[in-house]
Amino acid sequence: MSQDHRNTICVEDADILQHTVYSDGQYLLRLAAPGCVARARPGSFVHIQCSQDIPMRRPLSIMRANVAEGWIEVLYKVMGPGLQRLTTVTPGASISILGPIGNGFEADANRKTAVLIGGGVGIPPLIFLAEHIHTGGWTETRSVAFFGSELAFPFDLNNSAVPLPGVPTTASQAISLLDEKGVPSRLATTAGFTGCYNGYVTELTEQWLKTLSADELEQIMIYSCGPEPMLEAVAKLAGSFNLPSQLCLEEYMACAVGGCAGCAIEVQTPEGPAMKRVCVDGPVFTGDTIFPG
Repeated sequence: MSQDHRNTICVEDADILQHTVYSDGQYLLRLAAPGCVARARPGSFVHIQCSQDIPMRRPLSIMRANVAEGWIEVLYKVMGPGLQRLTTVTPGASISILGPIGNGFEADANRKTAVLIGGGVGIPPLIFLAEHIHTGGWTETRSVAFFGSELAFPFDLNNSAVPLPGVPTTASQAISLLDEKGVPSRLATTAGFTGCYNGYVTELTEQWLKTLSADELEQIMIYSCGPEPMLEAVAKLAGSFNLPSQLCLEEYMACAVGGCAGCAIEVQTPEGPAMKRVCVDGPVFTGDTIFPG
């Protein structure tokens, strides 16, 4: 993948426009960041300074980006003192952000159906991708989204008005901001939420894939983000249907600009195994390079 994105990173003092709390320690933060939003792409992230007295920034995926209004949104779940401190910021204040960072998802001209599989706080970059596709960012591509969570979904939900043949009728709930755009989405959980498929999101996706014809499968590229066990299951699912995949990794990191190599992972290349940095070489990698076989 190209690394031209390294020349697009900027530092901004972003004004806080909205800060919404959801259940189970989940928060949605809208930031005025015109420099960042102008360059943001689905799969890229920002490195946020949670507090002036906490020097270590936190990487958060960009969930939505509105170029016309100059804002981005990030969704986060409280994990550790840094993000706990971030919960205290209020509209009118500002925080320092570094971004956008990273290689994002890429279109495939030969595969016009983007199947999005997200888990937990891995859902945000796929919301971004779905909206990007819907607004014509990828010509002639359509998206279908499957999301899973063991916590209450931090979105407005509704019984979907967008049909998705092949999905169990018990999976009726959808994310409203996608449904109103005509983007089909369905939800899965093992927590027993009403209107959600009872099981893992990969199981729900598999049931749908099994209903497709060979020609329909030839059009699919899988895009995914979530915890590592889920991504491994996604890679295995893609392999079982002989489908290509792009995986957006979640990884702890210090500098986020490639200097510290603290987020390095092993990736399979034509020359053999190599260490790649999730921040600048990723966070998006092809599935077979991360989970070969």
